[in-house]
Amino acid sequence: MGITRQTKQVKTLIAIFDNENRAISVVDLVKSLESEMNKTTVYRILDKLMDDGIVHSFMGKGGLKWYAKCQDCSCDTHNDVHPHFQCKTCGEVECLPVKFTLPPVNGYKVESINLLMIGECNNCS
Repeated sequence: MGITRQTKQVKTLIAIFDNENRAISVVDLVKSLESEMNKTTVYRILDKLMDDGIVHSFMGKGGLKWYAKCQDCSCDTHNDVHPHFQCKTCGEVECLPVKFTLPPVNGYKVESINLLMIGECNNCS
């Protein structure tokens, strides 16, 4: 499934991820876009962007969903298997440039994994 129409709203969300070099919480996205679109539209577009390999999502501290721009992904394959770091002081979340492969688990087909590291970033420590 892919984005069939590049609406103004889709372009707005893509531009946000093109301009940010960090992960963004869904709460922050909905709040910053509330004058342009409702939260259902934001979620619908985020789902399509994930399907297209443009963004990936992960759970942060407290179960809050975060989104970040993909690197070299497509609608067929997500290559963003990496840990994420959340600072417990300032709350910033970022993708860590560490690659790892999913270990085989006998009897299971593992498609994704979430690894969240929590601590203090360089600015807060």
